[in-house]
Amino acid sequence: LFPESITTEQQSLVLVKRLLAISVSCITYMRGLFPESSYGTRYLDDLCLKILREDKSCLGSLQIVKWIQGCFDALEKQYVNLGFYALTSNPTVTEMYQFKFKYKNKVPQMDISSNHREFVAGLCSKDVKQASRLLLRTLYLLMQDLGPLPNDITLSMKLLYYNHVTPKDYQPPGFKEDGSPGDLLFAGDPINLKVGSVSTDFHLMKVRVTTEKKRVKKADSNLIQKNGPTEISHQGLDCEEDEEEECKKINLLNLAFSQEEVIGPEKKRKVSEPEKLPLNNRE
Repeated sequence: LFPESITTEQQSLVLVKRLLAISVSCITYMRGLFPESSYGTRYLDDLCLKILREDKSCLGSLQIVKWIQGCFDALEKQYVNLGFYALTSNPTVTEMYQFKFKYKNKVPQMDISSNHREFVAGLCSKDVKQASRLLLRTLYLLMQDLGPLPNDITLSMKLLYYNHVTPKDYQPPGFKEDGSPGDLLFAGDPINLKVGSVSTDFHLMKVRVTTEKKRVKKADSNLIQKNGPTEISHQGLDCEEDEEEECKKINLLNLAFSQEEVIGPEKKRKVSEPEKLPLNNRE
Protein backbone atom coordinates (compact mmCIF):
# COMPACT_ATOMS: atom_id res chain seq x y z
CA LEU A 1 0.00 0.00 0.00
CA PHE A 2 2.79 2.45 0.87
CA PRO A 3 6.19 3.09 -0.78
CA GLU A 4 9.01 1.02 0.74
CA SER A 5 10.97 4.18 1.36
CA ILE A 6 9.67 7.73 1.79
CA THR A 7 12.78 9.85 1.25
CA THR A 8 11.94 11.66 -2.00
CA GLU A 9 9.22 14.14 -2.88
CA GLN A 10 7.68 11.70 -5.38
CA GLN A 11 7.50 8.91 -2.78
CA SER A 12 5.93 11.33 -0.32
CA LEU A 13 3.35 12.40 -2.93
CA VAL A 14 2.46 8.77 -3.63
CA LEU A 15 1.93 8.20 0.09
CA VAL A 16 -0.33 11.24 0.49
CA LYS A 17 -2.38 10.29 -2.59
CA ARG A 18 -2.88 6.76 -1.32
CA LEU A 19 -3.82 7.97 2.15
CA LEU A 20 -6.43 10.28 0.66
CA ALA A 21 -7.88 7.59 -1.61
CA ILE A 22 -7.98 4.99 1.17
CA SER A 23 -9.51 7.44 3.64
CA VAL A 24 -12.29 8.52 1.26
CA SER A 25 -12.91 4.87 0.38
CA CYS A 26 -13.15 4.05 4.08
CA ILE A 27 -15.69 6.82 4.64
CA THR A 28 -17.93 5.82 1.72
CA TYR A 29 -17.73 2.10 2.59
CA MET A 30 -18.32 2.41 6.32
CA ARG A 31 -21.18 4.85 5.75
CA GLY A 32 -22.82 2.44 3.28
CA LEU A 33 -22.88 4.78 0.28
CA PHE A 34 -22.06 2.24 -2.45
CA PRO A 35 -22.48 -1.51 -3.05
CA GLU A 36 -19.75 -4.04 -2.31
CA SER A 37 -18.97 -4.32 -6.03
CA SER A 38 -17.58 -0.76 -5.98
CA TYR A 39 -14.66 -1.79 -3.75
CA GLY A 40 -11.53 -3.87 -3.94
CA THR A 41 -9.96 -5.43 -0.84
CA ARG A 42 -6.45 -4.77 0.49
CA TYR A 43 -4.87 -5.52 3.84
CA LEU A 44 -2.80 -3.30 6.10
CA ASP A 45 -1.41 -5.62 8.75
CA ASP A 46 -4.61 -7.07 10.27
CA LEU A 47 -6.83 -4.24 9.01
CA CYS A 48 -9.04 -5.09 6.02
CA LEU A 49 -9.31 -2.05 3.75
CA LYS A 50 -12.06 -1.53 1.19
CA ILE A 51 -10.82 0.70 -1.63
CA LEU A 52 -13.00 2.35 -4.27
CA ARG A 53 -12.54 1.20 -7.83
CA GLU A 54 -14.08 2.22 -11.14
CA ASP A 55 -17.31 0.23 -10.99
CA LYS A 56 -19.23 1.03 -14.19
CA SER A 57 -22.39 -0.43 -12.70
CA CYS A 58 -22.41 2.26 -10.01
CA LEU A 59 -22.31 5.82 -11.36
CA GLY A 60 -22.02 7.29 -7.88
CA SER A 61 -18.76 5.52 -7.05
CA LEU A 62 -17.37 6.37 -10.50
CA GLN A 63 -18.06 10.00 -9.74
CA ILE A 64 -16.18 9.88 -6.41
CA VAL A 65 -13.17 8.22 -8.08
CA LYS A 66 -13.06 11.12 -10.55
CA TRP A 67 -13.26 13.61 -7.66
CA ILE A 68 -10.26 11.95 -6.03
CA GLN A 69 -8.32 12.03 -9.30
CA GLY A 70 -9.05 15.74 -9.64
CA CYS A 71 -7.69 16.31 -6.16
CA PHE A 72 -4.55 14.36 -7.16
CA ASP A 73 -3.90 16.92 -9.91
CA ALA A 74 -4.10 19.80 -7.41
CA LEU A 75 -1.83 17.89 -5.00
CA GLU A 76 0.79 17.32 -7.70
CA LYS A 77 0.86 21.05 -8.46
CA GLN A 78 0.90 21.90 -4.72
CA TYR A 79 -2.15 24.13 -5.11
CA VAL A 80 -4.76 22.48 -2.89
CA ASN A 81 -4.87 23.52 0.74
CA LEU A 82 -7.93 21.64 1.88
CA GLY A 83 -10.48 19.22 0.51
CA PHE A 84 -13.69 18.40 2.31
CA TYR A 85 -16.52 15.97 1.79
CA ALA A 86 -19.93 16.81 3.24
CA LEU A 87 -22.79 14.40 3.83
CA THR A 88 -25.98 16.44 3.91
CA SER A 89 -29.62 15.73 4.54
CA ASN A 90 -31.24 18.85 3.16
CA PRO A 91 -30.88 21.47 4.26
CA THR A 92 -28.41 20.54 7.00
CA VAL A 93 -25.00 18.88 7.20
CA THR A 94 -24.86 15.51 8.91
CA GLU A 95 -21.12 14.77 8.68
CA MET A 96 -18.11 16.56 7.20
CA TYR A 97 -14.63 15.19 6.52
CA GLN A 98 -11.69 17.56 6.11
CA PHE A 99 -8.30 16.79 4.54
CA LYS A 100 -5.77 19.57 5.02
CA PHE A 101 -2.48 19.65 3.07
CA LYS A 102 0.77 21.54 3.54
CA TYR A 103 3.93 21.42 1.41
CA LYS A 104 7.40 21.66 2.90
CA ASN A 105 9.62 21.79 -0.22
CA LYS A 106 12.57 20.17 1.56
CA VAL A 107 15.80 20.01 -0.49
CA PRO A 108 18.06 16.91 -0.29
CA GLN A 109 21.45 17.40 1.33
CA MET A 110 24.76 15.66 0.67
CA ASP A 111 25.97 13.22 3.29
CA ILE A 112 29.74 13.55 2.79
CA SER A 113 30.68 10.50 4.87
CA SER A 114 28.71 8.05 2.70
CA ASN A 115 29.17 10.04 -0.52
CA HIS A 116 25.55 9.93 -1.64
CA ARG A 117 22.48 12.13 -1.45
CA GLU A 118 20.10 11.58 1.41
CA PHE A 119 18.07 13.60 3.85
CA VAL A 120 20.05 14.47 6.94
CA ALA A 121 17.98 14.30 10.11
CA GLY A 122 14.88 13.68 7.98
CA LEU A 123 11.73 11.93 9.11
CA CYS A 124 12.12 8.16 9.34
CA SER A 125 10.14 6.21 6.72
CA LYS A 126 9.19 3.68 9.39
CA ASP A 127 7.68 6.40 11.59
CA VAL A 128 5.79 7.91 8.66
CA LYS A 129 4.25 4.56 7.76
CA GLN A 130 3.37 3.94 11.40
CA ALA A 131 1.58 7.31 11.55
CA SER A 132 -0.26 6.38 8.35
CA ARG A 133 -1.44 3.10 9.85
CA LEU A 134 -2.58 4.87 13.01
CA LEU A 135 -4.55 7.47 11.04
CA LEU A 136 -6.40 4.79 9.04
CA ARG A 137 -7.12 2.69 12.13
CA THR A 138 -8.49 5.72 13.98
CA LEU A 139 -10.70 6.62 11.01
CA TYR A 140 -12.07 3.07 10.78
CA LEU A 141 -12.80 2.97 14.53
CA LEU A 142 -14.51 6.36 14.37
CA MET A 143 -16.70 5.26 11.45
CA GLN A 144 -17.91 2.33 13.55
CA ASP A 145 -19.02 4.70 16.31
CA LEU A 146 -21.15 6.98 14.14
CA GLY A 147 -24.92 6.57 14.07
CA PRO A 148 -26.78 5.55 10.89
CA LEU A 149 -27.23 8.11 8.12
CA PRO A 150 -30.62 9.47 6.98
CA ASN A 151 -32.03 7.90 3.80
CA ASP A 152 -32.01 11.19 1.85
CA ILE A 153 -28.24 11.70 2.17
CA THR A 154 -26.24 13.67 -0.41
CA LEU A 155 -22.46 13.64 -0.79
CA SER A 156 -20.65 16.74 -2.05
CA MET A 157 -17.03 17.90 -2.21
CA LYS A 158 -15.11 21.17 -2.36
CA LEU A 159 -11.44 22.04 -2.82
CA LEU A 160 -9.78 25.15 -1.39
CA TYR A 161 -6.40 26.46 -2.54
CA TYR A 162 -3.32 28.43 -1.61
CA ASN A 163 -4.21 31.65 -3.42
CA HIS A 164 -0.64 32.95 -3.72
CA VAL A 165 0.49 30.05 -5.94
CA THR A 166 -2.72 28.90 -7.64
CA PRO A 167 -3.53 30.49 -11.04
CA LYS A 168 -6.89 32.25 -11.01
CA ASP A 169 -8.16 30.19 -13.92
CA TYR A 170 -6.96 26.82 -12.57
CA GLN A 171 -9.50 24.04 -12.10
CA PRO A 172 -8.62 20.37 -11.58
CA PRO A 173 -10.06 17.93 -14.14
CA GLY A 174 -13.75 17.48 -13.46
CA PHE A 175 -14.07 20.61 -11.30
CA LYS A 176 -15.44 24.11 -11.77
CA GLU A 177 -15.53 27.36 -9.80
CA ASP A 178 -17.70 27.03 -6.72
CA GLY A 179 -21.01 28.78 -7.20
CA SER A 180 -22.79 27.88 -3.98
CA PRO A 181 -23.56 30.39 -1.21
CA GLY A 182 -21.18 28.51 1.06
CA ASP A 183 -23.15 28.14 4.29
CA LEU A 184 -23.12 24.69 5.85
CA LEU A 185 -25.53 24.36 8.76
CA PHE A 186 -25.65 21.56 11.33
CA ALA A 187 -29.08 20.86 12.79
CA GLY A 188 -27.71 19.96 16.22
CA ASP A 189 -24.62 20.64 18.31
CA PRO A 190 -21.55 19.55 16.29
CA ILE A 191 -18.17 18.45 17.56
CA ASN A 192 -14.80 18.34 15.79
CA LEU A 193 -12.93 15.03 15.94
CA LYS A 194 -9.19 14.98 15.25
CA VAL A 195 -8.54 11.77 13.33
CA GLY A 196 -4.80 12.28 12.95
CA SER A 197 -1.97 13.60 10.79
CA VAL A 198 0.91 12.25 8.74
CA SER A 199 4.05 14.30 8.15
CA THR A 200 6.91 13.56 5.75
CA ASP A 201 9.88 15.72 4.77
CA PHE A 202 7.72 17.14 1.95
CA HIS A 203 4.05 16.97 2.93
CA LEU A 204 1.73 17.27 5.90
CA MET A 205 -1.77 15.83 5.80
CA LYS A 206 -4.32 16.30 8.59
CA VAL A 207 -7.73 14.65 8.82
CA ARG A 208 -10.64 15.90 10.88
CA VAL A 209 -14.32 14.94 11.13
CA THR A 210 -17.16 17.26 12.15
CA THR A 211 -20.53 15.77 13.06
CA GLU A 212 -23.41 16.25 15.46
CA LYS A 213 -22.50 15.29 19.00
CA LYS A 214 -25.52 13.02 19.38
CA ARG A 215 -24.36 10.92 16.42
CA VAL A 216 -21.11 9.84 18.10
CA LYS A 217 -21.65 6.82 20.36
CA LYS A 218 -18.38 6.70 22.30
CA ALA A 219 -15.70 8.92 20.79
CA ASP A 220 -12.28 8.94 22.48
CA SER A 221 -12.07 12.19 24.46
CA ASN A 222 -8.61 12.77 22.98
CA LEU A 223 -10.19 13.10 19.53
CA ILE A 224 -12.67 15.80 20.49
CA GLN A 225 -11.83 19.44 19.81
CA LYS A 226 -13.81 21.76 22.05
CA ASN A 227 -15.87 24.75 20.90
CA GLY A 228 -16.80 23.45 17.48
CA PRO A 229 -18.91 25.64 15.19
CA THR A 230 -22.67 25.35 14.84
CA GLU A 231 -22.78 26.75 11.33
CA ILE A 232 -19.92 26.45 8.90
CA SER A 233 -19.69 28.53 5.77
CA HIS A 234 -16.80 29.44 3.50
CA GLN A 235 -14.69 31.42 6.10
CA GLY A 236 -12.52 29.66 8.65
CA LEU A 237 -13.68 26.05 8.83
CA ASP A 238 -10.25 24.60 9.46
CA CYS A 239 -8.65 27.10 11.79
CA GLU A 240 -6.09 25.97 14.37
CA GLU A 241 -7.30 24.75 17.75
CA ASP A 242 -6.31 27.89 19.65
CA GLU A 243 -8.32 29.97 17.20
CA GLU A 244 -11.52 27.99 17.48
CA GLU A 245 -14.26 29.81 19.34
CA GLU A 246 -17.86 28.92 19.82
CA CYS A 247 -19.71 30.71 17.09
CA LYS A 248 -22.86 30.59 15.03
CA LYS A 249 -21.35 31.26 11.64
CA ILE A 250 -17.94 30.91 10.03
CA ASN A 251 -17.30 31.50 6.35
CA LEU A 252 -15.97 28.76 4.04
CA LEU A 253 -13.84 31.13 1.94
CA ASN A 254 -11.42 31.20 4.84
CA LEU A 255 -11.80 27.47 5.39
CA ALA A 256 -8.16 26.49 5.57
CA PHE A 257 -6.65 29.53 7.21
CA SER A 258 -4.67 29.47 10.44
CA GLN A 259 -3.13 32.45 12.24
CA GLU A 260 -0.15 32.69 9.91
CA GLU A 261 -2.41 32.71 6.84
CA VAL A 262 -4.56 35.76 7.58
CA ILE A 263 -5.82 37.71 4.58
CA GLY A 264 -7.96 40.80 4.23
CA PRO A 265 -11.73 40.51 3.84
CA GLU A 266 -11.50 41.85 0.29
CA LYS A 267 -9.48 38.85 -0.95
CA LYS A 268 -11.78 36.01 -1.91
CA ARG A 269 -10.74 32.43 -1.21
CA LYS A 270 -10.55 30.27 -4.34
CA VAL A 271 -12.95 27.33 -4.06
CA SER A 272 -13.78 24.54 -6.54
CA GLU A 273 -16.61 22.05 -6.71
CA PRO A 274 -17.20 19.04 -9.00
CA GLU A 275 -18.73 19.80 -12.40
CA LYS A 276 -21.33 17.07 -12.01
CA LEU A 277 -24.15 17.27 -9.51
CA PRO A 278 -23.45 15.83 -6.05
CA LEU A 279 -24.40 12.24 -5.41
CA ASN A 280 -28.06 12.06 -4.36
CA ASN A 281 -29.18 9.16 -2.18
CA ARG A 282 -27.35 5.94 -1.53
CA GLU A 283 -27.30 3.23 -4.14
